[in-house]
Amino acid sequence: MKSNESLENYLETILILSKKLPVVRSVDIANELGFKKPSVSIAMKNLREKELITVMEQGYIFLTDSGREIAEMIYERHEFLTDWLVSLGVNEKTAAEDACKIEHDISKESFAAIKKSITLK
Repeated sequence: MKSNESLENYLETILILSKKLPVVRSVDIANELGFKKPSVSIAMKNLREKELITVMEQGYIFLTDSGREIAEMIYERHEFLTDWLVSLGVNEKTAAEDACKIEHDISKESFAAIKKSITLK
């Protein structure tokens, strides 16, 4: 997994958890992704240094505006691509796994073209 892809997955996970939980903590992220807490701690440090998250004294994690922008972009791609693949007959589990791979590598231009093409039909 590329560094950017890994960070994008963490941001997307924080966004998803923030919709489900009152506050997001490292342990929540570790549980959601099935990672060990030290790995998540290192990733949170990297995200903090890139100013994509803020971490409160209590350990609560919040996306910054730039972190939220990236997370929402990745989440939109994931949801859209999953739904599209399912509509083509791909089973939901495979569609979600494939969408996760595509969402990080596809250019903005190509994603916009796919989205436009599909929504016009």
